[in-house]
Amino acid sequence: MTVEICQQEGPLYAQLSSAGAFYVCTVEANNDDVSYRILLNILRYGSDYPFSTDLAKSWSGLDQDAALRAVLRLQDLGFVYGKKNIQPIPEGRLEDVVPDLLARLSASEHALLADENGFYLSSHGFHHESAEEIAGLSAELVGIKQRHGRLLQNNLRVRSETWALVNPAGQSDLGFWPLRIGAQRFILVIGGQPQLHKQAFVTLVQVLDRRYS
Repeated sequence: MTVEICQQEGPLYAQLSSAGAFYVCTVEANNDDVSYRILLNILRYGSDYPFSTDLAKSWSGLDQDAALRAVLRLQDLGFVYGKKNIQPIPEGRLEDVVPDLLARLSASEHALLADENGFYLSSHGFHHESAEEIAGLSAELVGIKQRHGRLLQNNLRVRSETWALVNPAGQSDLGFWPLRIGAQRFILVIGGQPQLHKQAFVTLVQVLDRRYS
C-alpha cells in the first residue's frame, strides 16, 4: 500500500488541512479514536520529520498496513496532505502572535478568542468594550448549548456546536465556534464572512495547542 504524501519526489511532511485542524479541536479528545490520535500527532509533530511508515505506525499505534490505511483515509477525507516546504509555528507571546492570525480568519478582519468563562484573550477589529461584551455573550451561548444539548443532539440531530447571527441571505454576520485545546475550552468569534479554510486557522490551533496542552 502506498500513500500519496510519500509518493512524490523528495521528502514530504504530513500536514493538517483546516478541516483536519477543525476536527481535532471540535471533537471530544479520545485517544481510542485512531483518526483523532493521528491528526493530533500530525498537528504537533508533522513538521518535525518527513512522513514515513514508521511515523504512521507511531502516530496511530497500529501495524504498518493498518496505519497506512488510516492515513490514506484521512487524506481522502481532505484532513491530511503532504507538503515539501513547511513554515515553523510562530514563536512569541500569544498576545503578539494571535491577533494577526485572528485578522486572517475574517473577511472584515474582525475576530476574537475568548475562554469559556467569557473573558476575551485576544481580539482584532473589535473595540475593547465590544470585545468584552461579545466574549460574555459567547459564554452564555455555551451555557445554552449545555442546557439544551439533549434537545439539539438527540431530538433534532443537530451535531454542530457553532452558533451564528445570520443576515437575510443566511450568511453569518457574527459566528461563534467552540474549540477544545487539551483541557481548555475557547470560543472563536468571527465577525462577517468566516475564513476558516485558511492556513491561519491551522496555525492558530497549533499555537494554542503548544501553549495549553
